[in-house]
Amino acid sequence: MRIPLSWLREFAQVPADATAEDVMAELVKVGFEEEAVHRPTDALKGPIVVGQVLSLVKEPQSNGKTINWCQVRVVPEGQEQTLTGKGIDPSGVQGIICGAHNFAEGDKVVVTLPGAVLPGDFHISARKTYGHLSAGMIASVRELGIGDDHDGILVLSRIGLDPEIGSDAMALLGLYDEAAEINVTPDRSYGFSIRGAAREYAHATGTAFVDPASKVQAPAELSGGYGVKLNDDAPIYGKPGCDRFVARTVRGVDATRPTPPWMSSRLRLAGVRSISLPVDISNYVMLELGQPNHCYDLDKLSGDIVVRRAVAGEKITTLDEKVRTLDVEDLLITDDSGAIGIAGVMGGAATEVSDATTNILVEAAHFDEVSIARARRRHKLPSEASKRFERGVDWQLAGVAAQRVVDLLVELAGGTEDEAGTDVGTAPEPVTIELPAGYAAARIGIDFTEEQITRSLEDLGGTVEKTGTGYLVTAPSWRNDLETKEDLSEEIARLVGYDNIPATLPVAPPGRGLSRAQQQKRRLVQALADAGLTEVLAYPFVSKAANDTFGVAEEGAARPALKLANPISEEHGYLRTSVLPGLIEVARRNHSRGFRDLAIYEAGLVFLPGEQLGTESIPPLGVKPSDEVLDGLYDGVPAQPLHLAAILTGHDSPAAASHKPRLWDWADALDVARLMGDVLGVELVASQGSHQAFHPGRAAQLALRSGEVVGYAGELHPKLLAAHDMPARSVALEINADALFEAAADVIVAKHISGFPVATQDVALVVPQDVPADAVLEALREGAGDLLEDVALFDVYVGTGIEDGKKSLAFGLRFRAADRTLTADEASEAREAAVAVAAERFGAVQR
Repeated sequence: MRIPLSWLREFAQVPADATAEDVMAELVKVGFEEEAVHRPTDALKGPIVVGQVLSLVKEPQSNGKTINWCQVRVVPEGQEQTLTGKGIDPSGVQGIICGAHNFAEGDKVVVTLPGAVLPGDFHISARKTYGHLSAGMIASVRELGIGDDHDGILVLSRIGLDPEIGSDAMALLGLYDEAAEINVTPDRSYGFSIRGAAREYAHATGTAFVDPASKVQAPAELSGGYGVKLNDDAPIYGKPGCDRFVARTVRGVDATRPTPPWMSSRLRLAGVRSISLPVDISNYVMLELGQPNHCYDLDKLSGDIVVRRAVAGEKITTLDEKVRTLDVEDLLITDDSGAIGIAGVMGGAATEVSDATTNILVEAAHFDEVSIARARRRHKLPSEASKRFERGVDWQLAGVAAQRVVDLLVELAGGTEDEAGTDVGTAPEPVTIELPAGYAAARIGIDFTEEQITRSLEDLGGTVEKTGTGYLVTAPSWRNDLETKEDLSEEIARLVGYDNIPATLPVAPPGRGLSRAQQQKRRLVQALADAGLTEVLAYPFVSKAANDTFGVAEEGAARPALKLANPISEEHGYLRTSVLPGLIEVARRNHSRGFRDLAIYEAGLVFLPGEQLGTESIPPLGVKPSDEVLDGLYDGVPAQPLHLAAILTGHDSPAAASHKPRLWDWADALDVARLMGDVLGVELVASQGSHQAFHPGRAAQLALRSGEVVGYAGELHPKLLAAHDMPARSVALEINADALFEAAADVIVAKHISGFPVATQDVALVVPQDVPADAVLEALREGAGDLLEDVALFDVYVGTGIEDGKKSLAFGLRFRAADRTLTADEASEAREAAVAVAAERFGAVQR
């Protein structure tokens, strides 16, 4: 919201020397956010004065153009020129070349004298052109930065001005004014008005506030006006789309009259373009009071106005000249001819006010926030009116705003007000809130006095009644966000001052902190970071092909996925079922920029839809859904387990003198996976795996001891790497972290460290090549019994001395007893028992 300071000063006591920055600093105290300063003088500097054209000589040029050689008086006749500078004539008459032809001798215009600066850092100086010394420029509105019209220069009489020659044109056009722009949060819709900003400024500074609504003398009752019917037969959530409609009539309007400079300059500073006097008046009142309104050409209306929902397939041509197909939820303003406006969003072209309009019907209504918000989003039609309606407008303000528009049409457009008028609708019940005496203090952490509480709530515009247990507060009509005691507590804190709240951290109650899963996740991601991997964050939006490739192990198997209704692009139209596609995109982007040695990981949610997705209906707003409804909602939410994935590409370390870096391989991916298990105290069983995204012979399936498959690790498929322009032999892994968390013990107990020496023995077994090494290792572990402390594979050999179709697996076995030193015979006996089990299961033979 942009707030012109001259406008704000009408209703709040803003010091004469206060700047936009000063105003924003005060408004920040009461919870607004500062955005920007809009100050015309930052790009526009004088001398810029009023001049009168004394003579105009048309001179055709060889290039086909005709220029005007003008003599322009910039000082009243008989007075001396007090301005000095190179190119300023002491006589008070400037010779100026002008190419525009929309003015004549005697017209008063805006003259930028030598030394002036126009927007775009355009400096005015005396220069020789077309055979004359042109000392200045006769300006257009675009050149002054106050409009888009560049068809001709600004003739002051055409905007209703007849100022003295030589007067300051910048002051005349309101160019010394400035505006403070603030960000208004959605719950404080009243801030989208000068009325609301002035009230908040008064709160911040403790000064007086004059309500602009109080200066409007609106009739207490209206009758006999234009016919209006409210006919909403399909209210959303049971709330009528329109619960008040005020209509007033003004006749004999001259719509061609110029908008006064004071109004157009304020609109411009507020970010609204000046269009025509009736439209400008409508926008001016909306900005001043916060109540959107609309002007219809009364003579173009046919029959009563009916506010209703649209019929399927119904169409309307809106003011932007676009034909829009309407939805049955759209709330419409209609007459006998059909739709003449999308309520609260945009009017229709059929009843638009034009220069030929003489009779105007003014509308000021109150619409349901949800109806307006849905229509605005559905038609992608944001407007200043919809921005206010969808956040909530004061129900009581419609009659005042309509009267304000009528008054300005009478004053500025020469119209005549009809005494008759229309006001239909039912007022809502006022909101009353019980505030226990000590509630605000307990919630905010500061002891508020009774005076502070009552004064703050009354300053808001509410009425406060003291009760035996606290206060009964009736919220003001313009604060539709105040509904609970928590809301009132926040308002008390805001108005007393955030700076009065002590900056002390509360003591955490015992027994709380991070949940078990949160602790495990932190341990996991920290361990990977400590191991040298870099955490990244990728988009959760992927293509269908990516989900089909990474989401399921078997090629061609179906993978249900959630399709986005409004994706950022068609290539990323689904929620991910695997974390790897996003990581691959991050790696590919880094490779394209020259970073090819990577070790990156991400811990993120994947989205796995079940049989039920969503619900048939949305629970109504304003009431807490029952447990059954909540259960239904949760049942429709897709499962979202936490997955952790990593990609390793290139080398494991930078090249250096006497150091040759090693390429990452599938074993490194498996080691990262095992590290994750070790951190959580979960044993991962690795076996030969098959996944369509991984290399056919270099992929491991990762499972728990229970047999549940939790992920894959290994070398990515060569075709996939080539398609993404990634280095060959890049490796990756992905694990269902939630499954690891569930399998992990609550407390990881450290193993006892024996004081007795270890007995180490090696064994080499020849087995068929299709027998997984991990299966042989498990057989050895089972056969060795309790004395076996550890067993590890340290060599695989195929070649001379080994029969075709077989391989040699070499294992190192570590034996230790908890209560004695083992003899060589005991260790050998345990080793032979282990070999026996391997021989029985796989036909293993010792080399």
